[in-house]
Amino acid sequence: MRPSGCYGLPKASPALLMLLPLLVPLLGAPRGVGAGVGSPAELRVRVRLLDGQVTEESLQADSDNDSISLELRKPDGTLVSFIADFKKYVKIFRALILGELEKGQSQFQALCFVTRLHHNEIIPSEAMAKLRQKNPRAVRQAEEVRGLEHLHMDIAVNFSQRGLLSPHLRNVCAEAMDAIYTRQEDVKFWLEQGVDSSIFKTLPKDTEQALLPRCRHVGDRGVPCVCHYGLSLAWYPCMLKYCHSRDRPAPYKCGIRSCQKSYSFNFYMPQRQLCPWDEDP
Repeated sequence: MRPSGCYGLPKASPALLMLLPLLVPLLGAPRGVGAGVGSPAELRVRVRLLDGQVTEESLQADSDNDSISLELRKPDGTLVSFIADFKKYVKIFRALILGELEKGQSQFQALCFVTRLHHNEIIPSEAMAKLRQKNPRAVRQAEEVRGLEHLHMDIAVNFSQRGLLSPHLRNVCAEAMDAIYTRQEDVKFWLEQGVDSSIFKTLPKDTEQALLPRCRHVGDRGVPCVCHYGLSLAWYPCMLKYCHSRDRPAPYKCGIRSCQKSYSFNFYMPQRQLCPWDEDP
């Protein structure tokens, strides 16, 4: 049985969870953030996940590079990382998924999803760098739950040309170099911003992919299918709050509003065995 809110990922065995500390130094934090001279500001908060469990979330702000990172570990051992690159209008989601060794799966598998960063999706890096919390032991729950977003990822990103899109791809998506996905509508925007088209590769067209079965319905491990993966950002500062005072002529910043946002990704997989988490409930 899988707990609700975990998006079809199996519980990690104790042996796999013991391996995680060994993997984190190699793969763990979103190393693309904070690569500049100054050290990024870090905030660690305890957050409640969709299934009610509590985990620690790390948020880093690098105002020099104008970027923000978020990382949390799910109860099944999966590491979820998020990067907001304000300079390049890029969001990067990375999932580092532990495999079930007893089923012959790899020790881990990485996925990267790259989408356009829109204005006002998350607070600016300068504001994030100034955040502090009075009670570090408090469990945070988002004030606003934003709707589930379904994304059809029909373009692959050429990792060898990663720097053309965002400098953070080099480290954040290094383990997922053959599984970095984006969308046609986002590619169109980046091309208009001057990004070279050589970084993008079209996956099977919608008409072809529509004919492919969902991976969870495929028994043959070697055939192509449409894979699904879902993840959630449990708590992040999505808006600045402004207050009014008789002593000040204009509104002033006086806090943040926190949000929770879930994403559902569908994408092409050349072999069913590369999508082991997508199973029937």
